[in-house]
Amino acid sequence: MSILSIDTSSQVSSVAVLSAERVAAEISMQGALTHSETLMPHIETVLRMARVEKSELGGIAVSIGPGSFTGLRIGLAAAKMMAYALHIPLIAVPTLETLAHHCICEGMRLVPMMDAQKGNVYVQEFTWRADGDVLNLHEESPLAILPLTEVIASLAGTEQPVLLLGDAMQKKISLSLPTNVRLAPIHARMPRAACVGLSALTRLARGENDDPMTVAPLYLRRSEAEVLWEKRHGAEGAQ
Repeated sequence: MSILSIDTSSQVSSVAVLSAERVAAEISMQGALTHSETLMPHIETVLRMARVEKSELGGIAVSIGPGSFTGLRIGLAAAKMMAYALHIPLIAVPTLETLAHHCICEGMRLVPMMDAQKGNVYVQEFTWRADGDVLNLHEESPLAILPLTEVIASLAGTEQPVLLLGDAMQKKISLSLPTNVRLAPIHARMPRAACVGLSALTRLARGENDDPMTVAPLYLRRSEAEVLWEKRHGAEGAQ
């Protein structure tokens, strides 16, 4: 069974077709075009590359954030539309969880971080632990918004290696890191639809999915536009 997976949580547009056996096709692009311009053409192209018809899909997986407000809305709207039209399961996967699938290994603290603006990051810690012969992902901390400098400082002082993932370090590559902390290479740092799909396949195997009518992006905070509108509206109301 093949599924289509979508990630538009950052500046990267990523779409993949995969199954439990293989990643049949994947397109990831970071450029000047917007998600509204690239997503649907990418979906058509990746299905054609994988030689999979829409009617053959067994599910739609989508990254739900946190991340880019506009990007998340575009990706989720497309996933909802396709799941509803094709009558197949929709699986919504938190973005930081998908980033932890970029490095499936024991003995390392994985810290995915997405830019939350104004020096803050969306952050959560994960580890992979063996349950019998299978490695399973475990959440070691709840999803939070924290200052980037505070997160980096909190990672110092332990011998266990730490790997940073996500786009939060994109413009702060020169920031000094503790000796036990490493930054993932660029190809493993940015969101990938294949990793969205890997996480979704695990949920599908357990019989889990989401309601296209009610699932919503995971924002954690209001957009800058909403904050500015509220300030302006409040000021006008006081006059």
